[in-house]
Amino acid sequence: MSVKTILVSQPKPETEKSPYFDLAEKYKLKIDFRPFIQVEGVNARDFREQKVDLTRFTGVIFTSKTGVDHYFRIAEETRFKVPETMKYFCLSEAIAFYLQKYVVYRKRKIFYGKSTIGELAEILKKHKNETFLLPCSDILRQDIPNTLNAAAIPFTKVILYRTVAADLSDLSDVKYDLLVFFSPSGIESLFKNFPKFKQNTTRIAAFGPTTANAVLKHNLRLDIHAPQPAAPSMTMAIEQFIKNDGKK
Repeated sequence: MSVKTILVSQPKPETEKSPYFDLAEKYKLKIDFRPFIQVEGVNARDFREQKVDLTRFTGVIFTSKTGVDHYFRIAEETRFKVPETMKYFCLSEAIAFYLQKYVVYRKRKIFYGKSTIGELAEILKKHKNETFLLPCSDILRQDIPNTLNAAAIPFTKVILYRTVAADLSDLSDVKYDLLVFFSPSGIESLFKNFPKFKQNTTRIAAFGPTTANAVLKHNLRLDIHAPQPAAPSMTMAIEQFIKNDGKK
């Protein structure tokens, strides 16, 4: 059975130059986009129960734009005025530039890595006199605290938002030739919304090892796994699968 219809469990790309659109045109595919998960902010009461005093910290570690949004949201809700002297340490340049939404961008107080927590840890080592806060979700990639701990960087984690299953009740079913997932939460959402889901001939693609493990944990068949040396992106992995499928 060839792949003709694909459901990608992410928002539709905002740019027309997305490789998904190129893939759809090249192979005459119908590709739909629908987030399977959504983010909900922790309210002020739940934040206070974590007993984290925002005034204690001189530096904030941001690993996502979502973390930026919810840090400044909770600061406003709790009437904490973020001092102009606060230093920000961002996982990537894109996150650093996103900070301009909330603060005046100054190179002397905003630092960023190229995209990995290991690179950011090297920068943090140069600022060990700072007290670091790590705003995050209830589902934090374990490599982040592991890397910070291995680098002997003291930090305090605070959960400011949660990842929850999106309401997919408007979808009558998930009868696509291929379902594409990017996180274990997406797999959990699939079964929360469709508890009687049976894979049958549906192909499943997973990005990253934790997502792949979640697929197997739910006794599903993993047909496409990215990244791989020959297919570092999900679209490349899908195209590779379609090409090989056509040779059968």
